[in-house]
Amino acid sequence: MKKIFAATMLALFSVFANAQTRFEQAKKNASEQNELILLNFSGSDWCIPCIKLHKNIIETDAFKKLSTDHILEYVNADFPRSKKNQPSAEIKKENAVLADRYNPKGLFPYTILLNSEGKVLKTWEGLPSQEALAFSNEIRSFYQKK
Repeated sequence: MKKIFAATMLALFSVFANAQTRFEQAKKNASEQNELILLNFSGSDWCIPCIKLHKNIIETDAFKKLSTDHILEYVNADFPRSKKNQPSAEIKKENAVLADRYNPKGLFPYTILLNSEGKVLKTWEGLPSQEALAFSNEIRSFYQKK
Protein backbone atom coordinates (compact mmCIF):
# COMPACT_ATOMS: atom_id res chain seq x y z
CA MET A 1 0.00 0.00 0.00
CA LYS A 2 2.84 2.39 0.86
CA LYS A 3 4.47 1.70 -2.51
CA ILE A 4 1.24 2.50 -4.39
CA PHE A 5 0.79 5.70 -2.41
CA ALA A 6 4.43 6.72 -2.99
CA ALA A 7 4.17 5.97 -6.72
CA THR A 8 0.95 7.99 -6.97
CA MET A 9 2.46 10.95 -5.13
CA LEU A 10 5.60 10.81 -7.28
CA ALA A 11 3.49 10.79 -10.46
CA LEU A 12 1.42 13.76 -9.26
CA PHE A 13 4.52 15.68 -8.24
CA SER A 14 6.18 15.12 -11.61
CA VAL A 15 3.07 16.38 -13.42
CA PHE A 16 2.97 19.59 -11.36
CA ALA A 17 6.74 20.08 -11.48
CA ASN A 18 6.66 19.97 -15.29
CA ALA A 19 3.60 22.18 -15.67
CA GLN A 20 4.42 25.29 -17.65
CA THR A 21 2.99 28.73 -17.14
CA ARG A 22 1.19 30.47 -19.99
CA PHE A 23 4.20 32.71 -20.52
CA GLU A 24 6.66 29.80 -20.57
CA GLN A 25 4.39 28.02 -23.04
CA ALA A 26 4.20 31.17 -25.18
CA LYS A 27 8.01 31.39 -25.19
CA LYS A 28 8.26 27.74 -26.18
CA ASN A 29 5.69 28.14 -28.97
CA ALA A 30 7.31 31.38 -30.16
CA SER A 31 10.69 29.68 -30.31
CA GLU A 32 9.34 26.66 -32.20
CA GLN A 33 7.24 28.75 -34.62
CA ASN A 34 9.73 31.65 -34.96
CA GLU A 35 7.15 34.07 -33.50
CA LEU A 36 7.12 37.15 -31.28
CA ILE A 37 5.27 37.47 -27.95
CA LEU A 38 2.91 40.27 -27.00
CA LEU A 39 2.45 40.60 -23.23
CA ASN A 40 -0.38 42.87 -22.15
CA PHE A 41 -1.02 44.03 -18.59
CA SER A 42 -4.65 44.97 -18.09
CA GLY A 43 -7.35 45.61 -15.56
CA SER A 44 -10.23 44.11 -17.51
CA ASP A 45 -13.04 45.26 -15.26
CA TRP A 46 -11.84 48.65 -14.00
CA CYS A 47 -9.32 50.20 -16.43
CA ILE A 48 -11.19 52.06 -19.19
CA PRO A 49 -8.14 52.33 -21.52
CA CYS A 50 -7.54 48.57 -21.01
CA ILE A 51 -11.12 47.79 -21.97
CA LYS A 52 -10.80 50.02 -25.06
CA LEU A 53 -7.50 48.37 -26.00
CA HIS A 54 -9.08 44.94 -25.93
CA LYS A 55 -12.22 46.01 -27.76
CA ASN A 56 -10.57 48.20 -30.41
CA ILE A 57 -7.34 46.27 -31.03
CA ILE A 58 -6.97 42.84 -29.37
CA GLU A 59 -10.41 41.56 -30.40
CA THR A 60 -10.16 42.71 -34.03
CA ASP A 61 -9.60 40.47 -37.03
CA ALA A 62 -6.42 42.40 -37.93
CA PHE A 63 -4.87 41.52 -34.56
CA LYS A 64 -6.16 37.93 -34.50
CA LYS A 65 -4.59 37.38 -37.91
CA LEU A 66 -1.17 37.84 -36.28
CA SER A 67 -1.75 34.58 -34.42
CA THR A 68 -3.16 32.68 -37.38
CA ASP A 69 -0.21 33.86 -39.52
CA HIS A 70 2.20 32.52 -36.83
CA ILE A 71 3.67 35.95 -36.14
CA LEU A 72 2.58 36.38 -32.54
CA GLU A 73 1.86 34.60 -29.27
CA TYR A 74 -0.43 36.70 -27.07
CA VAL A 75 -0.38 36.63 -23.25
CA ASN A 76 -2.72 38.76 -21.14
CA ALA A 77 -1.71 39.41 -17.53
CA ASP A 78 -5.04 40.59 -16.18
CA PHE A 79 -5.57 42.19 -12.77
CA PRO A 80 -9.35 42.49 -12.33
CA ARG A 81 -10.79 43.96 -9.14
CA SER A 82 -14.20 42.30 -9.04
CA LYS A 83 -14.32 39.05 -7.07
CA LYS A 84 -16.36 37.36 -9.80
CA ASN A 85 -13.64 38.08 -12.40
CA GLN A 86 -10.67 36.77 -10.42
CA PRO A 87 -8.41 34.29 -12.22
CA SER A 88 -7.21 31.06 -10.64
CA ALA A 89 -4.53 31.18 -7.96
CA GLU A 90 -1.95 29.86 -10.45
CA ILE A 91 -2.76 32.62 -12.98
CA LYS A 92 -2.68 35.28 -10.23
CA LYS A 93 0.76 34.07 -9.17
CA GLU A 94 2.04 34.03 -12.75
CA ASN A 95 0.64 37.52 -13.39
CA ALA A 96 2.40 38.82 -10.27
CA VAL A 97 5.71 37.30 -11.38
CA LEU A 98 5.29 38.81 -14.87
CA ALA A 99 4.45 42.20 -13.33
CA ASP A 100 7.52 42.10 -11.10
CA ARG A 101 9.71 41.35 -14.09
CA TYR A 102 8.15 43.39 -16.90
CA ASN A 103 5.87 45.99 -15.26
CA PRO A 104 7.39 47.05 -11.93
CA LYS A 105 5.77 50.51 -12.15
CA GLY A 106 2.29 48.95 -12.31
CA LEU A 107 1.16 50.71 -15.49
CA PHE A 108 -2.22 49.87 -17.04
CA PRO A 109 -2.57 49.15 -19.85
CA TYR A 110 1.03 48.28 -20.54
CA THR A 111 1.88 46.26 -23.61
CA ILE A 112 5.25 44.74 -24.40
CA LEU A 113 6.51 43.13 -27.60
CA LEU A 114 9.13 40.47 -26.85
CA ASN A 115 11.23 38.04 -28.82
CA SER A 116 10.98 34.31 -28.10
CA GLU A 117 13.62 34.56 -25.36
CA GLY A 118 11.70 37.27 -23.48
CA LYS A 119 13.84 40.23 -24.59
CA VAL A 120 11.85 43.47 -24.82
CA LEU A 121 11.62 44.84 -28.38
CA LYS A 122 9.00 47.61 -27.88
CA THR A 123 6.63 48.89 -25.21
CA TRP A 124 3.38 50.82 -25.29
CA GLU A 125 2.31 52.74 -22.18
CA GLY A 126 -1.42 53.33 -22.05
CA LEU A 127 -3.79 52.93 -24.95
CA PRO A 128 -1.88 52.88 -28.27
CA SER A 129 -2.82 55.80 -30.48
CA GLN A 130 -2.95 53.65 -33.62
CA GLU A 131 -5.94 51.87 -35.06
CA ALA A 132 -5.91 48.06 -34.94
CA LEU A 133 -4.51 47.66 -38.45
CA ALA A 134 -1.65 50.13 -37.85
CA PHE A 135 -0.86 48.47 -34.50
CA SER A 136 -0.84 45.03 -36.14
CA ASN A 137 1.30 46.30 -39.02
CA GLU A 138 3.83 47.71 -36.56
CA ILE A 139 4.14 44.26 -34.99
CA ARG A 140 4.48 42.72 -38.46
CA SER A 141 7.35 45.12 -39.22
CA PHE A 142 9.19 43.96 -36.08
CA TYR A 143 8.60 40.36 -37.15
CA GLN A 144 10.02 41.02 -40.62
CA LYS A 145 13.13 42.72 -39.16
CA LYS A 146 14.13 39.78 -37.01
